[in-house]
Amino acid sequence: MLRSLFSGISGLRTHQTMMDVTGNNIANVNTTGYKTSQATFQDTLSQMLQPAGAPAGGLGGSNPAQVGLGVRLSGITTNYGQGAAQMTGRSTDLMIQGDGFFAVDNGAETLFTRNGSFSFDAGGTLVTNGGLKVMGWQADAAGAINPNGAAGEVTLPMGALLAPTVTNNAVFSGNLPGNQPVASALTTSMTVYDAAGTASTLSVTFTKTAATTWDVSYNGGATVHGTLTFDAAGALVGGSPVIDPATGISSDLDGITAYSGNATVNPQSQDGSAMGSLQSFTISKDGIINGVFSNGLKQPLGQIALVNFNNPTGLEKAGDSMYRNTVNSGPIQWGTPGTGGKGVLSSGSLEMSNVDLAQEFTNLVIAQRGFQANSRVITTSDSLLEDLVNLKR
Repeated sequence: MLRSLFSGISGLRTHQTMMDVTGNNIANVNTTGYKTSQATFQDTLSQMLQPAGAPAGGLGGSNPAQVGLGVRLSGITTNYGQGAAQMTGRSTDLMIQGDGFFAVDNGAETLFTRNGSFSFDAGGTLVTNGGLKVMGWQADAAGAINPNGAAGEVTLPMGALLAPTVTNNAVFSGNLPGNQPVASALTTSMTVYDAAGTASTLSVTFTKTAATTWDVSYNGGATVHGTLTFDAAGALVGGSPVIDPATGISSDLDGITAYSGNATVNPQSQDGSAMGSLQSFTISKDGIINGVFSNGLKQPLGQIALVNFNNPTGLEKAGDSMYRNTVNSGPIQWGTPGTGGKGVLSSGSLEMSNVDLAQEFTNLVIAQRGFQANSRVITTSDSLLEDLVNLKR
């Protein structure tokens, strides 16, 4: 009877723990990045009343007779299944689609989280709502990122300037009307930049000199800088590229034809730019923060890191939706989103809790019934003890 009494008590304790775990899951149903937990039970040691016996002397063997001593908590495991996406529209809200964790620094240690609700502080550092610094890699002045180096804070350089670049190459394409008479001329132009970022206009004049040839000159000059030769069908067969001796700009004219019809020759691109100041930014699925500058160019400013572990269920919950690594989680595996089994990022979204309310409500019923049944064991054991005491009366 005492054994059953203590077994009932162990059942009450473990089912109370199950209620605690279930209640915590329900409380965090709307917690960003929360991962549901589950309590599992196992029986305790059993008292041997009769050991097993081997067949002997014409008799069969006998099985052991044991009485269990109750139940205990086997463990509380975490389910790291993907949560649903919640669209927020904030570019610094990030959701991990797949495995991995964000790494954040609180000044004393590195913690890990699935909660990607971030923002830039007054110093331009990417931080959590609690002010912990999000870790990654900063780009150099040329926009190069070294994800093999040590991770640190990621900072958006407010007021950053993009140095001007000189125009060295220009591309033109389109059609020179092959049915135009000899001596016909067409001029097109584009904006180019010197080493200081000063803009100027580069004009290119095409003058027909024969049935299948056009001379090329720059900026209205009389000097011929090149000749384009076409076959009878109007396809270019020689003469590109053409270099402007005054500026050194090389013009790629391979996309020009000389078919009969309209004139459509126009500039397509050039590789120079004026100075640019940082206007905005975007975060790509591989975690790269791209700065958008006033001159229309983009350049990487940094990259957000993701980490993973051999055994994520071995992580220890540190509060505030944070985890810390333990001896059983395995070493920290640093990397970039989308590599090494790590998920990719979705900007403008947050990962919701993966709590399944239907399952949690079912667990409430199971825990309540288990608690109730074990309380009945204690009540019945008490009645039997009372009957035993009454035998003396």
